[in-house]
Amino acid sequence: MSNADLIREHYAANDRGDLDGMLAPFAADIQWTEAAGFPYAGTYIGPAAVAENVFGRIQEEWDDYTVAIDEVVDGGDVVVGIGTYSGTYKGTGRFFAARVAHVWRVADGEIVAFEQFTDTELVNRALRDPSTGSATQPSS
Repeated sequence: MSNADLIREHYAANDRGDLDGMLAPFAADIQWTEAAGFPYAGTYIGPAAVAENVFGRIQEEWDDYTVAIDEVVDGGDVVVGIGTYSGTYKGTGRFFAARVAHVWRVADGEIVAFEQFTDTELVNRALRDPSTGSATQPSS
């Protein structure tokens, strides 16, 4: 399996809602970086940290959150996924859609690093209450 195929498999697991499949190719010390300004900004180390601080929060805080990848660019040990994020934030009921690029780094058949690039302002608009302009917490 090529590195690009490994990334495609991650995206396919995401599309199925298969968290174990999404995490399977991650190295034990994966460095996962969410863009500055994104609601989950920061670098998380290890699959459990990514599952809790990114995937878990997305599931709890958003309705119909999707990552639709249009293209996977095979650069060998560096693979880029290009697509669109979309979803509705539960705290405001506001929808967003934003283009995204993911940069994946693969070594010895494992994903060792991930970095996200997206228009964080489009995401953050969905978090803000239109009447106050302040970010809100999702309702449970």
